[in-house]
Amino acid sequence: MSLLPLVIVNPASAGKTTRGRWPGLASDLRTHFGPFRCAFTEGAGDGRRLAALAAKEGDRLIIACGGDGTINEVVNGILEAGGASELGLLPSGTGGDFRRTLGIPTRPAEAARALKNGRTRLMDVGRISYVNHEGENETRYFLGVASFGMSPEVIERVKESGPPRWLPESSAPRLSGRVSFAIATLKTTLSSPSTTARVQLDDQAERRLTVANLCVANAIYFGGGMKIAPHALLDDGRFDIITIGDLGALKILANAPQLYLGTHLRMAQVHHAYAVRVEARPAREGEVVSIEVDGELPGRLPATFELLPRALWVRCG
Repeated sequence: MSLLPLVIVNPASAGKTTRGRWPGLASDLRTHFGPFRCAFTEGAGDGRRLAALAAKEGDRLIIACGGDGTINEVVNGILEAGGASELGLLPSGTGGDFRRTLGIPTRPAEAARALKNGRTRLMDVGRISYVNHEGENETRYFLGVASFGMSPEVIERVKESGPPRWLPESSAPRLSGRVSFAIATLKTTLSSPSTTARVQLDDQAERRLTVANLCVANAIYFGGGMKIAPHALLDDGRFDIITIGDLGALKILANAPQLYLGTHLRMAQVHHAYAVRVEARPAREGEVVSIEVDGELPGRLPATFELLPRALWVRCG
């Protein structure tokens, strides 16, 4: 066990610019937080593995430096090791949705001070069982939002839009997370059909739904700043289920500002419910309905979403 916190750095986050920004991030962290150890991820799953190893060795604080996907990996590692370690955030990602929910600053110096002076809270965690890309059943945890419908394609477009290849990663111009997601949402809205699935909330009867998107939300934000679940609380022991009906492209685009303001729940085609367990499967046999989980694309329906109350220690600003 080390007394120094471990920072798990994803150099490929923020459009692959975190690698070039790391010396400045490290300097701010050292100045405003104190000494630390660090480990760099080299590929998918490394954050999970490094966090699990550190947690098993008794590290008290494990800090994720990256975006929502990096945080998700670190959370999975901590929980798989028993959940005794505390999660901290040093934001450096594209979406930054979980950071927004917690109110963690984007400026590195302020985020470092929040790590030093912040308080620790016990928070709920989501657990999703689904079918991965190899056709196998898999389970993982999530802190923010899991969804299906338009959102997986939006995420895929955001991930594909990187900096120009002819520029160094550290100096490449990068669109803000909100702009990147807004452009991807526009393109997806104009090209993607609605999704039909069979959904069951807790012990209610299963329903066949045609949706533009369905979100199982533990946190408030997703999609690069959309206030998708404005009433969500991280420790209330339940998911906020947000269903956006089959509005059509023009109506979705016309009402897009409401998603960022959190006023979309007033719309007749948007429905809000609470649940601790959600089951969803494709409405048609053999149809592939992809899912996104904290901004990652791990697989497809059928899926079961379960709420684990007060399962993770998180340091907040």
